Amino acid sequence: MKVSASSLRKGNAVDVDGKLYVILSIENIHPGKGTPVTQLDMRRISDGVKVSERYRTTEVVERAFVDERPHTFLYQDGDGYHFMNPESYDQLTASPEMIGDLAPYLADGMTVSLMVHDDTAIGLSLPARVTLEIVETEPVVKGQTASGSYKPAILNNGVRTMVPTYITVGTRVVVMTEDGSYVERAKD
Repeated sequence: MKVSASSLRKGNAVDVDGKLYVILSIENIHPGKGTPVTQLDMRRISDGVKVSERYRTTEVVERAFVDERPHTFLYQDGDGYHFMNPESYDQLTASPEMIGDLAPYLADGMTVSLMVHDDTAIGLSLPARVTLEIVETEPVVKGQTASGSYKPAILNNGVRTMVPTYITVGTRVVVMTEDGSYVERAKD
């Protein structure tokens, strides 16, 4: 299906010269003078090579048909990350390059949205927030109650984040999967 370059979004799959790419980031640039352009940063599905392309916003690009469905994360081994379709029980394996920076947030049994093209996993969307436990942080200092102060902490998935000063080791917190930032204390 042909669409204008400016209508593409992050995570869309496009067919460029017979090769399939997934869009990592997109930026519409409107200079004061000249033609507006769309800057696409993409990853080639076949070998994981990242490329950057510029299109005039009126140019058309071939958008590939991608099936996006919920899948359950099962486990990770030497072959990659294994997911199961809860409706058909079909299993798919995703490469570590495709998972990328999202790998630490995957937990056994987690439901994710997996984008599939010709029985190949090409993209992954995690829940926006996950609950994790603090395994290492500085101790609480009495009298340190300033509302805007934060301290470094390490979560049980190995990711470093900044948390308020009153958070201690063993506290369960909610973090954003997009950037690992602290949201709130878990309510469970």
